[in-house]
Amino acid sequence: MFKKVLIANRGEIAVRVIRTCKALGITTIGVYSEADADAPHVKLADEAYLIGGSRVAESYLNINKILEVARGTGAEAIHPGYGLLSENAEFARRCEEAGLIFIGPSPKVISKMGSKIESRKVMEEAGVPVVPGITYPLSDAEEAVEVADRIGYPVMLKASAGGGGIGMQVVQNGDEIRKAFAGNQKRATDFFGDGSMYIEKFVANPRHIEIQILADGFGNTVYLWERECSIQRRHQKVVEEAPSSFITEETRTKMGEAAVKAAKSIGYKNAGTIEFLVDEEQNFYFLEMNTRLQVEHPVTEEITGLDLVEQQLQIAAGKPLNFSQGEVKREGHAIEVRIYAEDPKTFFPSPGKITKLELPNGPGVRHELAIHGQSVVTPFYDPMIAKLVIKGSTREEAINRLQTALADYHIEGIKTNIPMLQEVVAHSAFHSGDTTTDFVSKYLKTNKTNKVK
Repeated sequence: MFKKVLIANRGEIAVRVIRTCKALGITTIGVYSEADADAPHVKLADEAYLIGGSRVAESYLNINKILEVARGTGAEAIHPGYGLLSENAEFARRCEEAGLIFIGPSPKVISKMGSKIESRKVMEEAGVPVVPGITYPLSDAEEAVEVADRIGYPVMLKASAGGGGIGMQVVQNGDEIRKAFAGNQKRATDFFGDGSMYIEKFVANPRHIEIQILADGFGNTVYLWERECSIQRRHQKVVEEAPSSFITEETRTKMGEAAVKAAKSIGYKNAGTIEFLVDEEQNFYFLEMNTRLQVEHPVTEEITGLDLVEQQLQIAAGKPLNFSQGEVKREGHAIEVRIYAEDPKTFFPSPGKITKLELPNGPGVRHELAIHGQSVVTPFYDPMIAKLVIKGSTREEAINRLQTALADYHIEGIKTNIPMLQEVVAHSAFHSGDTTTDFVSKYLKTNKTNKVK
């Protein structure tokens, strides 16, 4: 096992990785920006180094500086967390060239899966179901109209690069495509440096269900069940749970086997997630692959009893998986909610100084935190400041515990989305498992009276 690991990230995921490293006796190297000098991960790391200014381009995306710190401290490996450089093939390649282990898949695999167009091609060739669409970039809006006319409306106009809903829009006709194409292409270019656009059929009333996989360097690949992540705002997940209350055991097995097939087809190694859209008849279609640890990985840990960060470290250190598919357990039900520093109605960020932080406790309550009681939440980074993870023996018990925990979760000084999360978990549609991707627009903005006490 490694003696020293640098965590090339910030916030709660840096804290999460540090926790497992410490449990394994690994010395941790933290990096931070000027704005994060007082951040929890800086205090928890065994060593911490300033790598630049407050903006991500000056610090957390500064590959040269991160590698300089890694070499100077004698780090053997780099854990990229999620976001930032975690799916940057160039960063993974630079780590390898510097003689450092990148805790994740190979640069080649990251690059292949980083393009939604390329990944669609790969999945089609591997026999994994994909949403009807194209596997080449569109030249202009008129070609987009021609393709959409052929596939049939409504369609989803999507950027090939990036994520987070950027450059993505549902369109109902040719005129809407003509209006939407240039704007979405510009956003994709601005955010990801790649304006490639493509089209796929829009799946009505879908659920977003993903499969967690682990793959070692010895040909062993397993799936760790699914996570349902359908409740989203602005195409970003806010509530995630495992297992899904919607799919049957037969569908669960088919999705898991498809995910393993997909991972093996590209020679995948380490932790990864295959995301699927699932329609009302439980037909499932490949959406994308995340070549990193997911924000929502704790719900998988809760139902399987596995530490996914530890598994990542073991695989990166050249160890084989020490369990088989048949030994992956599934016990109870877990739900995670993401707590954002944002207005609960407009979803706009709400930076500022936290003046009070009171956390709930009790059976099945787990916290992942990027803040402390006097933290200043800056406008420079993603506004997620914490995750609340709840485990219960059943989904009903988990929901009840979650409602109690949210009522006892107090943050003052800034606005948070806790009121919005309380609305979600109090709604009868959530209790019944009616959690399609339009949940927020369907229930929270049009009907706020249908609640379960």
